[in-house]
Amino acid sequence: MTAVLPVRTATTAPLAFDHETVVAATGTRSGLSMVVAVHSTTLGPALGGCRLWSYDSWADGLADALRLSRGMTSKNALAGLDAGGGKSVIMLPAGTVLEGDARRDAFLDLGDLVESLGGSYRTAEDVATTSADMAIIAERTAHVVGLPTETGGHGDPAEYTARGVYAGLRETLRRTTGSASVDGRRITVAGLGQVGSRLASRLAHEGAVLTVTDFNPARAQFAAELGATWVAPDEAHRVPADVFVPAGVGGMLSPAVIAELAATAVCGPANNQLAENDGDAQLRARGILYAPDYLVNAGGVIRLGDERSTDDEVFARIDAIERTLGEVFDESERNGVTSVEAADRLVAERLR
Repeated sequence: MTAVLPVRTATTAPLAFDHETVVAATGTRSGLSMVVAVHSTTLGPALGGCRLWSYDSWADGLADALRLSRGMTSKNALAGLDAGGGKSVIMLPAGTVLEGDARRDAFLDLGDLVESLGGSYRTAEDVATTSADMAIIAERTAHVVGLPTETGGHGDPAEYTARGVYAGLRETLRRTTGSASVDGRRITVAGLGQVGSRLASRLAHEGAVLTVTDFNPARAQFAAELGATWVAPDEAHRVPADVFVPAGVGGMLSPAVIAELAATAVCGPANNQLAENDGDAQLRARGILYAPDYLVNAGGVIRLGDERSTDDEVFARIDAIERTLGEVFDESERNGVTSVEAADRLVAERLR
């Protein structure tokens, strides 16, 4: 069963249109609106997950697909994948619970839409979608990854994403404290979903002083099991920390939150953490080091983008996020630009 999803409002104006292909449709079975956005295939067929979400308007869903697909171009390029950037969105009416035959119909419809693009886009799971949903899509198209383990896929990529964020955390701490060790460091994890909970467990095991939060109050029990301090979601950013870890939905770092942020650095798995396009400059102005989200959360897509490699081979590539982030920070310091600008320069070099 899928929980009722909160309504998501676009946090920034839509980007200037620079996509290769955008296809919108109403599912013939489900009647739901859906979008597939292919931003770039310069490095190979676009790769990016399918998001199931409720929006204030159809235009907000479209804007989310455009923004997320553009981010996937950057993520895949920095990860060293031969893959471009794309994203798909299935839009739910507010308060809808999608389950049973209705859920199956929605993902069959999306499979048809993906198939219509002729292989220029591969989909995978994302927010509120699962490997079981990908198996339904696979009934209609071969252009899907992240299938259940029982069918030969790799299942939920959260383990790999969490590993990549951990690699990014090590480099972030090295830059701000002189040591990559998390032992004794104050770390706030905002969001205890599949990735956030895995990351929090590892950090607790390695001796971090954890503060955690989630919009689901039932997760407080998990926090207690970790020995972490639980706070309300709207208080987490005010807790003094070495690193603040956004691990929930996007847009968490609004100008108001950045102004109150009591952390030395930000490094986390949430997509589109910056609510405004100049959020990186706002963080830099406050002396807060920012690890670009589309670099540190690339562990999952590294696994999905190369399903033939062994886990050991994939882990080595994911661990290299630490080194790549170091290159981004070096570029930022050398040229006096934000870490996002520095990361975008590396993306541009790869795309050339």
